[in-house]
Amino acid sequence: MTSNTGPATHRHGFSYQDNLSTSQLKAQNLLDHKEVGKLREAFEQDEGIKSFSYGRDDGEGRRTNTTLWHRPGDDITGLVARSEKVAGTMEKLLGGELYHDHAKVVIKDPFTGGAHIWHLDYGYWYLDGFLFPEMATAWIAVDKADKTNGCLKILPGSHHAGRIAHVKVGDQVGADVERVGHLSRACPLMYAELDPGDAIFFHCNLLHRSDQNSSQHRRLAYLVAYNRVTNSSVYEKIHTLRGNPLNKVSNSAITECPSKTNIQGKVYFGGPKEDLALRKLEQ
Repeated sequence: MTSNTGPATHRHGFSYQDNLSTSQLKAQNLLDHKEVGKLREAFEQDEGIKSFSYGRDDGEGRRTNTTLWHRPGDDITGLVARSEKVAGTMEKLLGGELYHDHAKVVIKDPFTGGAHIWHLDYGYWYLDGFLFPEMATAWIAVDKADKTNGCLKILPGSHHAGRIAHVKVGDQVGADVERVGHLSRACPLMYAELDPGDAIFFHCNLLHRSDQNSSQHRRLAYLVAYNRVTNSSVYEKIHTLRGNPLNKVSNSAITECPSKTNIQGKVYFGGPKEDLALRKLEQ
């Protein structure tokens, strides 16, 4: 695995020896061709994952298909999330032992895939009762992600602004538009264009979004969210659901595992109707 910077320590954000304003790490070839192929096969062929899929209205009439679960399990999706090169990297970036908060597959279909508006993940997770922004996401490209099919767009360094007020937009939670405008001038936009198997690790206070997919190419990504074990939700129900020990495995476990997923025990999310953050913003 290679990165474009060398890591240094920082309690509430990712920082690097040569650029202390950054909040993300790009990892090329995090998963090799065989590993990402197995992951793609699982997502494309397993009916279990498809049966729990839901969409979020982007406020412009389009949706992105998502399946989200909380407990990693021992299938290909869980072993990637628990592997040393994914979970171990995140432990170093967040500086301590982690929970597996959740994982999800996000699919933007050709010509119809919806947008995700500007937001912080902590814009959601703060409302879920997590007191500190000691959380982060590994965003792994299963398909090629570029400007044409709705790759991730980020404002590097924007995590230094801290938590920003969020509002409900369609079925999503979006950051204050005026503040995003100001930060976009201070933190110039970057497109996270990734080849299959590449990944970007980013902090929960990093402003990011992705556009609609109007191209002929699908954009499928696998995202895993992690949380420091010292940062449990103040809501017992949320902690019980999302405070899941990692039980890390070696990288070789990925290639040794069958492609088929196992829906048993994963605890799937039911979509916007179960979204605590949306309900709170509607009050």
